[in-house]
Amino acid sequence: MHQISELNHASAHDVRDWIQLVQSEYAEMPGLHLSKCQAQRLWNLDPGSCEIIFEALEASHFLKRMPNDSYVRADAGY
Repeated sequence: MHQISELNHASAHDVRDWIQLVQSEYAEMPGLHLSKCQAQRLWNLDPGSCEIIFEALEASHFLKRMPNDSYVRADAGY
């Protein structure tokens, strides 16, 4: 798993903020499903930051990756 220290343009504080933002978006829209590429475009994230954020959310069992590589809330029942 990537470490927060590997981020090129963001501090650990920024990563925590982004994780909270992504969680909030998924909480407000329970049916939301996004690929990492879609999330990068939606939130203007660089690929490395997006990877770290989504890995953290998947590791915490907030999100789960679907067979088509999109991410949904783990409790969404898909």
